[in-house]
Amino acid sequence: MKFIILGSATKDSEAGVLPTSEEMSKMIEFQEELVNAGVYVAGEGLQRSAKGARITFGAGGKTTIKNGPFTEAKELIAGFSIIQTKSLDEAIAWMSRMPVPEGSSLEVRQLFTDEDFAPIDPTGELREQDANNRAQAEKQPTKG
Repeated sequence: MKFIILGSATKDSEAGVLPTSEEMSKMIEFQEELVNAGVYVAGEGLQRSAKGARITFGAGGKTTIKNGPFTEAKELIAGFSIIQTKSLDEAIAWMSRMPVPEGSSLEVRQLFTDEDFAPIDPTGELREQDANNRAQAEKQPTKG
């Protein structure tokens, strides 16, 4: 099972304060433990919301774009990790050890698998298209 771990923003992360060398070292050591255990898939930190935008899709196709920063830091995500474990309990056990700033919180959410969509795609055609798109995307050089 794959899980995404969403790390909450803090006042410091929203102010653009980088972690100290010691904090970064602890995070990298923990990441190395995840890699060595074979559960780490991916992870990234996010820039502060002032460098982003929020797109809202309204009725009648009306799209609203709001540039950051966004007001409620506690409702923002500062980073994510993706891990693969046998259960939610195992994911929680790993993430309970993650070195994060005091007052931070982590949300652990299971990712969908192709099999989860079988009830709405009995022929497998949509899941095959999705798999083809993902394979194609992995082959392409990134832009930007």
